[in-house]
Amino acid sequence: MTTEQYTAAIEKARALFEDLSYSYAREWKEQDPSRRVIGYLPIYIPREIIHAMGMLPVGIFGAGDRMSIVKGDAFFQSYICHIPRTVIEMALNGNMDHFDGFLFPSICDVIRNLSGIFRLKFEDKFIQYFDLPQNFDRKVGGTFYRREMERLIEGLKALNGHELTTEELNASIEIYNYNRKLVNELADLRSDFPHKISAVDFYLVLRAGGTMTVEEHNEYLEEILRLAREVDAEPEDKIRVVISGAFCEQPPLGLIKTIENAGCYVVEDDMQLGMKWIKTDIPSDTDDPISALIEAYLDHSEFSSAVYEADNPKGEQLKQQVIDRRADGVLFCAPSFCDPALLDRPLLEQAMDANHIRHFGFQYHENLGQFHVIKEQAGTFADMIKLWE
Repeated sequence: MTTEQYTAAIEKARALFEDLSYSYAREWKEQDPSRRVIGYLPIYIPREIIHAMGMLPVGIFGAGDRMSIVKGDAFFQSYICHIPRTVIEMALNGNMDHFDGFLFPSICDVIRNLSGIFRLKFEDKFIQYFDLPQNFDRKVGGTFYRREMERLIEGLKALNGHELTTEELNASIEIYNYNRKLVNELADLRSDFPHKISAVDFYLVLRAGGTMTVEEHNEYLEEILRLAREVDAEPEDKIRVVISGAFCEQPPLGLIKTIENAGCYVVEDDMQLGMKWIKTDIPSDTDDPISALIEAYLDHSEFSSAVYEADNPKGEQLKQQVIDRRADGVLFCAPSFCDPALLDRPLLEQAMDANHIRHFGFQYHENLGQFHVIKEQAGTFADMIKLWE
């Protein structure tokens, strides 16, 4: 019975994933006319601020393979990634008409340009290019980040007139601390018992957190953890892998499933990286919660190709992930034309070679429909490790 309950619970997240009209956000907003919905692009946004302002932060990760591009190609050249095309397509089609604002973190030039297109096409919406610091010195990057968050607070205040208090922001930080705790517990469970919770299921559960209220997502995570621990499944003869490079444009579910079917247990990945961006609890009882958010970002955030690392090489951090998750190898899985991921890949591959960690890489786009070649490559990689390691 537990397996059936677990499957039913996962279907709740799958339904949110399939809904390109963001019906959950629409229904949430309709319950109270003062409510506001703020969409955000990958990777990371301090959702605590949006929540503390009484608004719903909603992750926008593109339409994947579930929408044909008709209008989006008119705004971008052909030699860039796919996600901005589906985002503008959904917006122009009215899928996000009930959103009151959009945040575009500083991932790359493409997302920056997308924010400009939104400013031109949706003049009645709150639009902000949220420029995250690349200098991690407290006096430089910290000061810059404070100004960006203060600018965000002022912009949100203009939407609902709410004056953010220290107590409200501390309370939101505490709620999101619990969310991160549950996400980390689920990640540990997936790593220890990958036969109990598949990579697709794990992905869907985390992605649901970009749609639900954080309070509901916490309850949902508690349910998934309880049910997953009781799932009756036998381990299979598969290798353990870390996926690196899928932090922005998301791979189609079929591709994630293909990797598993090829003989790989995914025990760590950077898909839905924003849900795991802060690696520790943020103090929730300070007189200056903005400083707490700054410290968390500067000192306790995950590594990513979208962020410059001067003192802690990304290759060393990826190696540590492999060690911590007892992985047999790394799959470099990046979207086509993703400059941050593809520019970092040679350096990361060199680091894996230097540490005798097996790896191979491929590219995808979010609407990829044929996985045969990747399945053969991943299967060969798994067989090689099982036969010769």
